Amino acid sequence: MSKKNNKIFVCSKCGAQSLKWSGRCLECESWGSLEEKILGDEGRELEVESAHLINLSELNFSEGKRLKTNISELDRVLGGGFIPGSLLLFSGDPGIGKSTMLAQIAETISNQEKKVYYLSGEESASQVKNRLERLNCDFKKIGFLNENDVEKVAQRLREDRPDLVIIDSIQTVYSSLFPGEAGSLNQIRASTVKFLELAKKYNIIICLVGHITKDGQIAGPKTLEHIVDTVIYLENSKQGDYRVLRAVKNRFGSINEIGIFEMTGNGFKEIKNPSSVFLEEEIGNQTGSVISCIMEGTRPFLLEIQALVTKTFFGYPQRKTSGYDLNRLQVLSSVLTKKGGINLSNQDVIINVVGGIKINDTGLDLALCLSIISSILNIKINRKLIVLGELGLGGEIRSVSKIKERLLEAEKLGFKEAIIPNIKINSKKLKLIKVRNLEDLLKEIKKGTELL
Repeated sequence: MSKKNNKIFVCSKCGAQSLKWSGRCLECESWGSLEEKILGDEGRELEVESAHLINLSELNFSEGKRLKTNISELDRVLGGGFIPGSLLLFSGDPGIGKSTMLAQIAETISNQEKKVYYLSGEESASQVKNRLERLNCDFKKIGFLNENDVEKVAQRLREDRPDLVIIDSIQTVYSSLFPGEAGSLNQIRASTVKFLELAKKYNIIICLVGHITKDGQIAGPKTLEHIVDTVIYLENSKQGDYRVLRAVKNRFGSINEIGIFEMTGNGFKEIKNPSSVFLEEEIGNQTGSVISCIMEGTRPFLLEIQALVTKTFFGYPQRKTSGYDLNRLQVLSSVLTKKGGINLSNQDVIINVVGGIKINDTGLDLALCLSIISSILNIKINRKLIVLGELGLGGEIRSVSKIKERLLEAEKLGFKEAIIPNIKINSKKLKLIKVRNLEDLLKEIKKGTELL
């Protein structure tokens, strides 16, 4: 009796299986990623123990068991703190401050009488100590592991059962049970799966640092992001030394929250009032400058939108943006020309979101339109005016999500007036100017009341 074909081809990037070899994976569309593997004899039954059955109703678990870092901006992104037994992937561009932030996290957790281990495959013990001293971190309670072998690290974790383990980075560790050098696809996958097993079995919080490729993706197989519980990115805000922390995956919380930090000589400093970063108050009234408010999860913060409109002298009119969606600007420019009577067919329009933050909130449509109108008509807009509203293709002004929270934030910062859609809402401190469409907005501009 002939044996069945026991060959199979597995994609090294996504793990997809195929009976036949092809140059391109049918799942992730990667070229040359299929590897041949030999399966065991089919039909042979193995004698194994049955799986352990757990009654979920008997488990005693509550959200109160989260381990807070006492860094409020980080806890906000995590959804309230670390979940014991979770595996996190922390990533960001080279030199952005990943190791600095993790050192501060290690200090705050160790100060809570928790056992913290720090593994670095890129720095020696003296180099790590020097960095902790520079950051004024108390490192007396932080254990350092100068080992890249996953099996040896795993044995240490089984024996000591620490509360938090930081692996800097996953590309530098390796497993002696699998072929390939540290940083290869097989080694990264095998090491991550091993750390996942340790985290779940011994209730250890393990934070992995992941490198970034040239195209901005996390280095290694894409399955790495599927294995971990949380994926966190540290981004540059392009203004000074500010950093934006956001979660792109979080099994235990929302991915809509962001944290704002300032990089200083002593490490990261929390920015609990982001409006102070993205809003300049001392420049006075300017043409083409309008204040609006965006929502990042449950947090509202104000920012400034600038528009510069100049006459086109050569070729087609240009549309350029910094921090704003270019396609959305094209749509709003067409609506302004068609429904608002503002001819932009021979005008270059340049949009800038002050602070360098990237936004994708349609609630800024009305503010953007007013900034364009202000620039082309050379009208200065009051710095104590906030503008909220979404613009439809018919020129109508639609309401935005969580408008009450946005108005409350404007009240706290001392704003006096607000241009909003024509909806049923009141404010004790703000004078509300309600508009239904672009025509109403242009009428308010012609009146010159409160806006100038």
